[in-house]
Amino acid sequence: MSARLLEGRPAIVTGAAGGIGRGHILHLAAAGAPVVVNDINGEAAAALADEVTATGGKALVSTHDIGTRKGAEGLIKACIDAFGSIRIMVNNAGNLRDRTLLKMSDDDLDAILTVHVKGTFWCAQAAAAAMVEHGRGGVIINTTSGGHFGSFGQTAYSAAKGAIASMTYTWALELARYGIRVNAIGPLGTTAMSKTYRDADGNPGPEFDPTFNGPAVVYLCSDETENVSGQIFGTGGQRLSHMVQPHYGKTLVKADGWDIDSIRQHFQTQMPGEFGAFGILGKPYPFHAGVRAPEAKGD
Repeated sequence: MSARLLEGRPAIVTGAAGGIGRGHILHLAAAGAPVVVNDINGEAAAALADEVTATGGKALVSTHDIGTRKGAEGLIKACIDAFGSIRIMVNNAGNLRDRTLLKMSDDDLDAILTVHVKGTFWCAQAAAAAMVEHGRGGVIINTTSGGHFGSFGQTAYSAAKGAIASMTYTWALELARYGIRVNAIGPLGTTAMSKTYRDADGNPGPEFDPTFNGPAVVYLCSDETENVSGQIFGTGGQRLSHMVQPHYGKTLVKADGWDIDSIRQHFQTQMPGEFGAFGILGKPYPFHAGVRAPEAKGD
Protein backbone atom coordinates (compact mmCIF):
# COMPACT_ATOMS: atom_id res chain seq x y z
CA MET A 1 0.00 0.00 0.00
CA SER A 2 1.39 3.41 -0.97
CA ALA A 3 1.32 5.72 2.04
CA ARG A 4 0.18 9.30 1.42
CA LEU A 5 2.79 10.73 3.74
CA LEU A 6 2.73 14.20 2.19
CA GLU A 7 -0.99 14.87 1.83
CA GLY A 8 -1.60 18.53 0.93
CA ARG A 9 2.02 19.66 1.24
CA PRO A 10 3.01 21.65 -1.86
CA ALA A 11 6.31 20.59 -3.38
CA ILE A 12 8.58 22.03 -6.06
CA VAL A 13 11.03 19.94 -8.07
CA THR A 14 13.45 21.74 -10.38
CA GLY A 15 14.68 20.05 -13.53
CA ALA A 16 11.63 17.84 -13.16
CA ALA A 17 10.50 17.00 -16.68
CA GLY A 18 12.66 13.91 -17.15
CA GLY A 19 15.04 11.48 -15.53
CA ILE A 20 15.55 11.72 -11.78
CA GLY A 21 13.30 14.78 -11.41
CA ARG A 22 10.43 13.02 -13.14
CA GLY A 23 10.70 10.18 -10.64
CA HIS A 24 10.59 12.65 -7.76
CA ILE A 25 7.43 14.26 -9.14
CA LEU A 26 5.61 10.96 -9.61
CA HIS A 27 6.42 9.73 -6.12
CA LEU A 28 5.69 13.06 -4.40
CA ALA A 29 2.33 13.30 -6.16
CA ALA A 30 1.47 9.70 -5.26
CA ALA A 31 2.24 10.58 -1.63
CA GLY A 32 -0.37 13.36 -1.78
CA ALA A 33 1.75 16.44 -2.46
CA PRO A 34 0.53 19.06 -4.94
CA VAL A 35 3.57 19.42 -7.22
CA VAL A 36 5.21 22.14 -9.28
CA VAL A 37 6.91 20.61 -12.31
CA ASN A 38 9.71 23.05 -13.06
CA ASP A 39 11.76 22.65 -16.22
CA ILE A 40 12.97 24.82 -19.08
CA ASN A 41 11.45 22.18 -21.38
CA GLY A 42 7.87 23.34 -21.09
CA GLU A 43 6.44 20.68 -23.38
CA ALA A 44 7.92 17.82 -21.38
CA ALA A 45 6.90 19.49 -18.11
CA ALA A 46 3.32 19.83 -19.32
CA ALA A 47 3.21 16.17 -20.35
CA LEU A 48 4.36 15.11 -16.88
CA ALA A 49 1.86 17.42 -15.20
CA ASP A 50 -0.89 15.84 -17.30
CA GLU A 51 0.31 12.42 -16.15
CA VAL A 52 -0.04 13.52 -12.54
CA THR A 53 -3.48 15.06 -12.92
CA ALA A 54 -4.72 12.02 -14.86
CA THR A 55 -4.22 9.96 -11.70
CA GLY A 56 -6.00 12.49 -9.48
CA GLY A 57 -3.03 14.56 -8.39
CA LYS A 58 -2.48 18.31 -8.52
CA ALA A 59 0.28 19.71 -10.72
CA LEU A 60 1.44 23.11 -11.93
CA VAL A 61 3.83 23.62 -14.84
CA SER A 62 6.69 26.10 -14.40
CA THR A 63 9.31 27.09 -16.95
CA HIS A 64 11.08 29.56 -14.66
CA ASP A 65 14.84 29.60 -15.20
CA ILE A 66 16.39 28.82 -11.82
CA GLY A 67 19.76 29.90 -13.21
CA THR A 68 18.68 33.45 -12.31
CA ARG A 69 17.53 34.92 -9.01
CA LYS A 70 14.43 36.33 -10.73
CA GLY A 71 13.51 32.91 -12.07
CA ALA A 72 14.02 31.18 -8.73
CA GLU A 73 11.96 33.74 -6.83
CA GLY A 74 9.26 33.59 -9.49
CA LEU A 75 9.12 29.81 -9.14
CA ILE A 76 8.49 29.93 -5.39
CA LYS A 77 5.87 32.65 -5.86
CA ALA A 78 4.09 30.55 -8.50
CA CYS A 79 3.85 27.64 -6.07
CA ILE A 80 2.44 29.83 -3.31
CA ASP A 81 -0.04 31.50 -5.67
CA ALA A 82 -1.30 28.12 -6.89
CA PHE A 83 -1.26 26.05 -3.71
CA GLY A 84 -1.15 28.55 -0.85
CA SER A 85 2.31 27.72 0.47
CA ILE A 86 5.52 25.82 -0.19
CA ARG A 87 6.38 22.98 2.19
CA ILE A 88 8.92 21.03 0.12
CA MET A 89 11.74 22.33 -2.10
CA VAL A 90 13.65 19.73 -4.12
CA ASN A 91 16.69 21.22 -5.85
CA ASN A 92 17.30 18.76 -8.66
CA ALA A 93 18.12 20.84 -11.76
CA GLY A 94 21.60 20.45 -13.18
CA ASN A 95 23.75 20.47 -16.29
CA LEU A 96 27.07 19.07 -17.46
CA ARG A 97 30.05 20.33 -19.40
CA ASP A 98 32.64 17.65 -18.86
CA ARG A 99 36.16 18.94 -19.39
CA THR A 100 39.49 18.06 -17.85
CA LEU A 101 41.24 20.86 -15.99
CA LEU A 102 43.62 21.67 -18.83
CA LYS A 103 40.78 21.96 -21.35
CA MET A 104 38.19 23.83 -19.29
CA SER A 105 37.14 27.39 -20.12
CA ASP A 106 35.70 30.07 -17.86
CA ASP A 107 32.40 29.64 -19.68
CA ASP A 108 32.34 25.91 -18.86
CA LEU A 109 32.94 26.62 -15.20
CA ASP A 110 30.41 29.45 -14.97
CA ALA A 111 27.69 27.45 -16.73
CA ILE A 112 27.91 24.64 -14.18
CA LEU A 113 28.30 26.76 -11.06
CA THR A 114 25.42 29.05 -12.05
CA VAL A 115 22.84 26.28 -12.38
CA HIS A 116 24.01 23.90 -9.66
CA VAL A 117 25.34 26.21 -6.94
CA LYS A 118 23.61 29.54 -7.52
CA GLY A 119 20.38 27.89 -8.67
CA THR A 120 20.27 25.73 -5.55
CA PHE A 121 21.09 28.76 -3.39
CA TRP A 122 18.49 31.04 -4.97
CA CYS A 123 15.70 28.46 -4.78
CA ALA A 124 16.55 27.41 -1.23
CA GLN A 125 16.78 31.00 -0.01
CA ALA A 126 13.42 32.00 -1.50
CA ALA A 127 11.75 28.78 -0.35
CA ALA A 128 13.15 29.04 3.17
CA ALA A 129 12.04 32.66 3.48
CA ALA A 130 8.50 31.66 2.50
CA MET A 131 8.53 28.70 4.90
CA VAL A 132 9.63 30.97 7.75
CA GLU A 133 6.88 33.46 6.91
CA HIS A 134 4.22 30.74 6.84
CA GLY A 135 5.44 29.38 10.17
CA ARG A 136 4.78 25.70 9.53
CA GLY A 137 8.31 24.56 8.80
CA GLY A 138 9.29 22.64 5.72
CA VAL A 139 11.87 20.50 3.99
CA ILE A 140 14.64 21.30 1.53
CA ILE A 141 16.22 18.43 -0.40
CA ASN A 142 19.38 19.24 -2.33
CA THR A 143 21.11 17.09 -4.93
CA THR A 144 24.77 16.34 -4.58
CA SER A 145 26.79 13.46 -6.02
CA GLY A 146 29.58 11.07 -5.25
CA GLY A 147 31.26 13.07 -7.99
CA HIS A 148 32.46 15.47 -5.31
CA PHE A 149 34.76 12.71 -4.05
CA GLY A 150 36.68 13.25 -7.28
CA SER A 151 35.56 12.37 -10.80
CA PHE A 152 37.79 12.39 -13.87
CA GLY A 153 36.92 15.16 -16.33
CA GLN A 154 34.41 16.82 -14.02
CA THR A 155 36.20 19.67 -12.30
CA ALA A 156 33.20 22.02 -12.40
CA TYR A 157 30.60 19.35 -11.61
CA SER A 158 32.64 18.00 -8.69
CA ALA A 159 33.18 21.50 -7.32
CA ALA A 160 29.47 22.29 -7.60
CA LYS A 161 28.37 19.10 -5.88
CA GLY A 162 30.90 19.62 -3.10
CA ALA A 163 29.55 23.13 -2.59
CA ILE A 164 26.00 21.81 -2.42
CA ALA A 165 26.99 19.25 0.21
CA SER A 166 28.60 21.97 2.33
CA MET A 167 25.60 24.27 1.92
CA THR A 168 23.36 21.42 3.08
CA TYR A 169 25.26 21.07 6.35
CA THR A 170 25.23 24.83 6.96
CA TRP A 171 21.56 25.38 6.14
CA ALA A 172 20.54 22.51 8.42
CA LEU A 173 22.23 24.35 11.30
CA GLU A 174 20.76 27.72 10.41
CA LEU A 175 17.17 26.72 9.64
CA ALA A 176 16.44 24.19 12.38
CA ARG A 177 15.08 26.93 14.65
CA TYR A 178 12.31 27.51 12.10
CA GLY A 179 11.33 23.85 11.81
CA ILE A 180 13.00 23.51 8.41
CA ARG A 181 15.02 20.37 7.73
CA VAL A 182 17.70 20.30 5.04
CA ASN A 183 19.09 17.09 3.59
CA ALA A 184 20.54 15.97 0.28
CA ILE A 185 20.70 12.92 -1.90
CA GLY A 186 23.39 11.63 -4.20
CA PRO A 187 21.18 9.84 -6.74
CA LEU A 188 21.89 7.03 -9.15
CA GLY A 189 20.08 7.27 -12.46
CA THR A 190 20.77 6.95 -16.15
CA THR A 191 19.60 10.19 -17.75
CA ALA A 192 20.31 12.24 -20.86
CA MET A 193 22.81 14.20 -18.77
CA SER A 194 24.60 11.23 -17.21
CA LYS A 195 25.00 9.44 -20.55
CA THR A 196 27.72 11.94 -21.45
CA TYR A 197 29.92 10.62 -18.62
CA ARG A 198 33.07 8.63 -19.44
CA ASP A 199 35.67 7.37 -17.01
CA ALA A 200 39.42 7.79 -17.47
CA ASP A 201 39.43 4.82 -19.86
CA GLY A 202 36.58 6.22 -21.97
CA ASN A 203 33.94 3.79 -20.69
CA PRO A 204 30.34 4.85 -19.91
CA GLY A 205 28.86 4.25 -16.47
CA PRO A 206 26.36 1.46 -15.66
CA GLU A 207 22.65 2.06 -16.25
CA PHE A 208 20.13 2.66 -13.45
CA ASP A 209 16.40 3.47 -13.47
CA PRO A 210 16.29 7.15 -12.44
CA THR A 211 12.82 6.88 -10.86
CA PHE A 212 14.15 4.68 -8.04
CA ASN A 213 15.33 7.79 -6.16
CA GLY A 214 11.79 9.07 -5.57
CA PRO A 215 10.80 6.91 -2.58
CA ALA A 216 13.76 8.12 -0.51
CA VAL A 217 12.86 11.74 -1.29
CA VAL A 218 9.27 11.17 -0.18
CA TYR A 219 10.40 9.58 3.07
CA LEU A 220 12.89 12.37 3.82
CA CYS A 221 10.11 14.91 3.31
CA SER A 222 7.76 13.17 5.74
CA ASP A 223 7.21 13.73 9.46
CA GLU A 224 8.73 10.31 10.11
CA THR A 225 12.16 11.85 9.50
CA GLU A 226 11.82 14.89 11.75
CA ASN A 227 15.07 13.71 13.42
CA VAL A 228 17.02 13.84 10.13
CA SER A 229 18.72 17.05 9.00
CA GLY A 230 22.13 17.95 7.66
CA GLN A 231 22.52 14.48 6.19
CA ILE A 232 23.30 13.14 2.72
CA PHE A 233 22.11 9.80 1.39
CA GLY A 234 23.10 7.77 -1.63
CA THR A 235 19.87 6.69 -3.33
CA GLY A 236 18.78 4.79 -6.41
CA GLY A 237 19.56 1.35 -7.75
CA GLN A 238 19.51 -1.21 -4.94
CA ARG A 239 21.15 1.03 -2.35
CA LEU A 240 20.18 3.39 0.43
CA SER A 241 23.41 4.58 1.96
CA HIS A 242 24.48 7.25 4.40
CA MET A 243 27.16 9.51 2.92
CA VAL A 244 29.52 10.19 5.80
CA GLN A 245 30.32 13.83 6.42
CA PRO A 246 33.93 14.92 5.86
CA HIS A 247 35.98 14.48 8.98
CA TYR A 248 39.59 14.37 10.12
CA GLY A 249 41.23 10.97 9.94
CA LYS A 250 44.52 9.87 11.46
CA THR A 251 46.10 12.76 13.32
CA LEU A 252 49.70 12.98 14.50
CA VAL A 253 50.33 15.17 17.53
CA LYS A 254 53.63 16.77 18.52
CA ALA A 255 53.55 18.85 21.67
CA ASP A 256 55.82 21.61 20.50
CA GLY A 257 54.44 21.74 16.96
CA TRP A 258 55.67 20.38 13.64
CA ASP A 259 58.82 21.58 11.91
CA ILE A 260 60.01 20.31 8.54
CA ASP A 261 62.51 17.86 10.02
CA SER A 262 59.94 16.18 12.25
CA ILE A 263 57.43 16.02 9.40
CA ARG A 264 60.08 14.36 7.21
CA GLN A 265 60.86 11.90 10.00
CA HIS A 266 57.28 10.71 10.56
CA PHE A 267 55.09 11.49 7.54
CA GLN A 268 56.06 8.66 5.19
CA THR A 269 55.91 6.00 7.91
CA GLN A 270 52.52 7.12 9.24
CA MET A 271 50.36 8.67 6.52
CA PRO A 272 50.50 6.70 3.22
CA GLY A 273 48.89 3.67 4.85
CA GLU A 274 45.81 5.84 5.42
CA PHE A 275 45.37 6.63 1.72
CA GLY A 276 42.47 4.42 0.71
CA ALA A 277 39.89 4.28 -2.08
CA PHE A 278 40.13 7.34 -4.28
CA GLY A 279 37.51 9.09 -6.42
CA ILE A 280 33.87 8.39 -7.18
CA LEU A 281 34.57 4.87 -8.45
CA GLY A 282 36.32 3.95 -5.20
CA LYS A 283 39.36 2.37 -6.81
CA PRO A 284 42.43 1.63 -4.64
CA TYR A 285 44.74 4.58 -4.14
CA PRO A 286 46.68 4.76 -7.41
CA PHE A 287 49.67 6.89 -6.45
CA HIS A 288 51.64 4.85 -3.91
CA ALA A 289 54.47 4.49 -6.43
CA GLY A 290 54.58 8.23 -6.99
CA VAL A 291 53.37 10.74 -9.58
CA ARG A 292 56.14 11.71 -11.93
CA ALA A 293 56.44 13.78 -15.08
CA PRO A 294 56.89 11.81 -18.30
CA GLU A 295 60.44 11.59 -19.50
CA ALA A 296 61.37 14.53 -21.68
CA LYS A 297 61.99 13.76 -25.34
CA GLY A 298 65.61 12.95 -25.92
CA ASP A 299 66.34 11.94 -22.31
